[in-house]
Amino acid sequence: MEQQLFKTKLRRVAKAGFFNFWRSGYVSLASVLVMVVTLSVIGSAIFVSAILNITMEELRNKVDINVYLVTTSVENDILALKTKIESLPEVLSVEYTSREKALENFRLRHENDQITIQALEELGDNPLGATLNIKAKEPSQYEGIANFLNEENILSSEGEKIIDKINYFENRVAIDKLSRIINSAERLGLVLSLALVLVSIMITLNTIRLTIFISREEISVMQLVGASKNYVRGPFVVTGVLVGLFSGFITMILFLPISYWLGGTTENFFIGFNIFSYYLSNFFQILFIVVGSGVAIGAVSSFLAVRKYLKL
Repeated sequence: MEQQLFKTKLRRVAKAGFFNFWRSGYVSLASVLVMVVTLSVIGSAIFVSAILNITMEELRNKVDINVYLVTTSVENDILALKTKIESLPEVLSVEYTSREKALENFRLRHENDQITIQALEELGDNPLGATLNIKAKEPSQYEGIANFLNEENILSSEGEKIIDKINYFENRVAIDKLSRIINSAERLGLVLSLALVLVSIMITLNTIRLTIFISREEISVMQLVGASKNYVRGPFVVTGVLVGLFSGFITMILFLPISYWLGGTTENFFIGFNIFSYYLSNFFQILFIVVGSGVAIGAVSSFLAVRKYLKL
């Protein structure tokens, strides 16, 4: 019996919420438009975060150090050193370039420089040594790797030193500066996104509060006839949920042409990141965040507005 009564009340609350939404057409439209702005900011924060992440990742990939080995180094000793470096917890990857490959790459880079190629031919022998290209998990970890290689007594199987030079110490200033830029950009992006989202949510919350304040007389009458607090709140929470749902779907529809229009621009400007492709490939995830945020903001704002402004 109680369960049946609860279902009946739930249906009435839902019906009243739908009725309030459609009856107050202009007010609901205003709430939806404001909520669309809020959800657009939240959705834009998702896109900006994706752009920032891929840009920062590309910058990290640009940072590396090269270990230049002496020309007399034996390949087995080099591979043993490579394995030793790969065992370091800070190291992401190590790429080995043999002397022959280094010479081939050098020729390709200077194929239009006949003087350099001619000088190379006159040498007769390959003047280049093998190299190990090291990528760390974080830019700040290169110093520790370089110090390890510089201080460690790394010798060949015959007891001779095989490391000729480590270029980290030459590029240390640039690497440290880039590391600071990456960390600062990540923090700034997070702070700006949170600030914009919070401001937008506050605007939406105040709009919904104003919408409910208009219905204060109706709520007073409901209380006078003995309606419970939850029964009074219910229709307004349902209306807030409807505002969030409609706003979320409208926002997703707006993102479709906007992301398509900006796709080529972002691909050229942000290292191959196409915002339209990202939108399509992550559609359901973005839909869940945008619509879910709309529903949550609408429901919570309605609940708080009724309690605070109407003294329930």
